[in-house]
This record gives sequence, C-alpha cells and structure tokens, in this order.
Amino acid sequence: QVQLVESGGGLVQTGGSLRLSCAASGHTFAIFIMSWFRQVPGKEREFVAATIRSTGTTDYADAVKGRFTISRDSANNTVYLQMNSLKPEDTAVYYCASARRWVPKTTPRAYDYWGQGTQVTVSS
Repeated sequence: QVQLVESGGGLVQTGGSLRLSCAASGHTFAIFIMSWFRQVPGKEREFVAATIRSTGTTDYADAVKGRFTISRDSANNTVYLQMNSLKPEDTAVYYCASARRWVPKTTPRAYDYWGQGTQVTVSS
C-alpha cells in the first residue's frame, strides 16, 4: 500500500504561482511513476504532468507546458508541481497519483493510488 498526501493548494490571482507537494508513504519502493491530475466539477479527471521516479523523466500536458514543472525528491518520497503564470482555467482540484509499473500516463484508471486532492483557485 502507498499513501499519498497533497498540500499547497490555495487561492491566487491570475499570473501568480503556487507549489503543490505530494508526500508518499508506505511501500514507496514500489512506485514507478508519479503524476498530477486535475478535475473540475462535471468534467473528467485531466492529466497534468508525470515523472518517472527512478530517472526523473518528465512529461506534461500541452495546456501546462512552459508554465508548470514537476520534480521529485526521492530521498523524501515527495513530488512537487511548481505552477507559474496561473490562469483562471487552471482552477481545479489537483490530485497526485502513483503506479507500480509503466502505464498510459494520461489514463486515470491506470494508476494504483490517489491522494485526496487539493483545491487550486485562480481568480481573474
């Protein structure tokens, strides 16, 4: 079992920045990939960014490329999402997810574990 706990969400103005954290505990040795998703009411959960735990390889959704950066601190089993130049359309609940093997990284149902989510609100 892996437990994921997100933090760092909040209210920010357009153009501002936030850094989200996702702390993993439990059987963290089994984690292969960690990702961030986001969801707004009435819409499907949307892929944001992913990182391979062992190599640090990253990937991003087109909507956030150049503005968001995913990084990891393997020693502390924590993944971060630095969000810059935030826009109102970035408003969502942001979730951290992990999988024990290679998965289609943009597919939510492929992941094994999820955090509880943290709200990000960008005011215009």
